[in-house]
Amino acid sequence: MQVTIDGAHLSLDEVILVAREKVTVVVEKEAIARTARGRNALERSLAERAVVYGVNTGFGALSNVGIPTEEMNQLQSNLIRSHAAGVGPPMDPDDVRAMMLLRANTLLKGYSGIRPEIPLLIVSLLNKQVHPYVPKKGSVGASGDLSPLSHMALVLMGEGKAQAKGRWLSGKAALEEAGHRPISLEAKEGLALNNGTQQMLGIGCLALHDAYSLTLTAEAALALSLEAINGWVDAFDQKIHDARPHQGQKTVAAHVRTLIEGSHMVRSIRIDNPRDGRPQDPYSFRCAPQVLGAVLDALDYVKRVFEIEMNSATDNPLMFPKEAIPISGGNFHGQPIAMALDFLGLGVSNLANLSERRTAALLDHSLSNGLPPFLVGRGSKPGLSSGFMALQYTATALVAESKVLTHPASSDSIPTSGNFEDFVSMGPGAAFKARSILENAEYVVSVELLCAAQGIDLRKKRGLGKGTGQVYRLIRRNVSELTQDRSLHQDVETVRQMVNKGQFARIVRAHAS
Repeated sequence: MQVTIDGAHLSLDEVILVAREKVTVVVEKEAIARTARGRNALERSLAERAVVYGVNTGFGALSNVGIPTEEMNQLQSNLIRSHAAGVGPPMDPDDVRAMMLLRANTLLKGYSGIRPEIPLLIVSLLNKQVHPYVPKKGSVGASGDLSPLSHMALVLMGEGKAQAKGRWLSGKAALEEAGHRPISLEAKEGLALNNGTQQMLGIGCLALHDAYSLTLTAEAALALSLEAINGWVDAFDQKIHDARPHQGQKTVAAHVRTLIEGSHMVRSIRIDNPRDGRPQDPYSFRCAPQVLGAVLDALDYVKRVFEIEMNSATDNPLMFPKEAIPISGGNFHGQPIAMALDFLGLGVSNLANLSERRTAALLDHSLSNGLPPFLVGRGSKPGLSSGFMALQYTATALVAESKVLTHPASSDSIPTSGNFEDFVSMGPGAAFKARSILENAEYVVSVELLCAAQGIDLRKKRGLGKGTGQVYRLIRRNVSELTQDRSLHQDVETVRQMVNKGQFARIVRAHAS
């Protein structure tokens, strides 16, 4: 398997394959030629003594300072060295790989005025699993992710450090390990390497992929919880959702119907007597397609934004080879990505909030249709035993933290570069927040899955649906029923690992296909 990049057709799935599965990356030949044409256009422009920002001028608030021809190459190296100013622990290798792939792809569009050997070197390091040391913090998301991309570029110059075969080496030694020599940056190339949105976008791509998986897992938890409380299936009837045809809402309802197909543990108004208790369930069950559907629609929006961005030119200035003129603009600005990342975090936070409410219903004797308070195990006494009481505390703590994190990073700006760069996106902050919310949500949904499985056990497992039966059995293969109080910490960690690996999501996909 391999992924071919050409600056125009990279997809979210391909980013995941390269970042996590480490599949080989191949560069399309026409993209190499197109990149060379962009470089030739820049050189013609400079030969005609055009003023090109960041090439024969300083940067940012210093752009009024002219740079002599003999110092233009030094300017680019100085830019990378001075802007490699990040702090904190290094980014995870998967995130760095995503960032490298995305940066190489955008350079291959041919608008960056860069020599083809620069993106080819990045791709070679990717394929040989040489990963630059990139501190997590330090980018404000305009002029792009300057600091993290500069740390990446340092290694191309034989500086900084990188991980190769599990060892941290100097940038020069890492290049030698991969069979390369350090490059000397020429006109525009430092600027082309560090102007862009690839840190926030790379982290966002991995988070988005995991959020899709978690949404499917939340559907599995919803379906199993519906059976555990002997819930009403009528709220998932296709006719209801055709009458309000938001695509995400329709999809979630259809998935739940498929998962509970054949179940004898749910009720329908058409068959069962609604006078035996309430004729409908709490909102966290009845309105789940509407809420989870809105989350799914949000993820689809974020995906559209991300896939546009990963195939866009995001540095400045841009070279347009036909006209052989450089044009300064602001494609490096991270606002589209930052706002999408904030939306991603908001969606996942709502998913977790809804899941916690279903957990609370399962534990509440007044809402669970006959289950013992707090799902206390068989043979135990409520009061003497607390059952799953404390797991809801954990879930609510995580949901509360995520609500705080949903404050949009993209609503803030602190000017930089002497107030010349006077509005920045704060996109990396939005990316890290979204990832934290996602981690919290994985735990919250894991708690619901454990509680739903316990509810099924207390109902004596009579007639699960085709899909929910698989979900239940997957849980019980790894975590035993609670009969007497025990520490549930490891149970949650075990299920969360299964959630993170997409094991429940695969069951939903199999039944939905």
